[in-house]
Amino acid sequence: MSLVVVGSVAYDSVETPLGQRDDVLGGSGTFFSLAAAAFTRPSLVAVVGEDFRPEDEALLAEKNIDLAGLTRVPGKTFRWGGRYHSDMNGRDTLFTELNVFEKFAPKLTPEQRRAGFLFLGNIQPTLQASVLEQVDSPRFVAMDTMNLWISTARDELVSVVRRVDAVFINDEEAHQLTGKRTMVLAAREIQAMGPDLVVIKRGEHGALVFNGDDVFYAPAFPLEKVVDPTGAGDTFAGAFVGYLAASADLSTANVRRAAIIGALMASFCVEGYSVERLRHVDAAAIRDRYRAFLELTSFDAPAL
Repeated sequence: MSLVVVGSVAYDSVETPLGQRDDVLGGSGTFFSLAAAAFTRPSLVAVVGEDFRPEDEALLAEKNIDLAGLTRVPGKTFRWGGRYHSDMNGRDTLFTELNVFEKFAPKLTPEQRRAGFLFLGNIQPTLQASVLEQVDSPRFVAMDTMNLWISTARDELVSVVRRVDAVFINDEEAHQLTGKRTMVLAAREIQAMGPDLVVIKRGEHGALVFNGDDVFYAPAFPLEKVVDPTGAGDTFAGAFVGYLAASADLSTANVRRAAIIGALMASFCVEGYSVERLRHVDAAAIRDRYRAFLELTSFDAPAL
């Protein structure tokens, strides 16, 4: 087992300028796993309720995601609702119902404890720390977080940041965590806490990757139509880390490639509601979009 992800599986109700969907499959662990599964077999650690639909579990299994860590308990599955603004960049949370996720206590199997790659989704920092206590000696540990934990559990969050190799964070969260005005200064501040690799997600403006002294910009793939941005950041991270786990290569050049892989998979995610588009992405589609990315960013570079 090369990659374990600990995160949420949820049902989302989403409103965008293009329409609305209720009770569709979502959650950070779901999007991450589906993206990672295009490159390796991820093992998902999450909790769902009695209402978790068999067809949704079957989809995850069909995509070659190991579900040994998916626990079903009495109660309802975590639910979230959001309404996106007209530009799709901002959104308002309409409701959050933690349900069974409120008492989620991740427990790794013996095989999961030996995984070489570990991703900690944006769950409560004390839960992230508890997972770190369970693993043996992973080669690479990455984490995500969110503004809620920065506001309410900053000390616990920073303690986890100090113990990981990589942090995935969006630009607003990076500013909130560090107080720094620019993304470069924010990234350097986070690196000073411990992780060599800091990935700042910037939505439609792509991502900045700070890997030691190396700085790389991965653009977002230009699309004529964005349907639903939900899960794009988790998809980006899933493809990024999944590609690294599959290749077992943490070199600077491969980290740059992983960022492009993450960006192209995120571009698929936003083309449909929930996981509608991700469920139909195959190797041929990934290769085609990868070639399109290369064409998009290629140019002759004569000396100036």
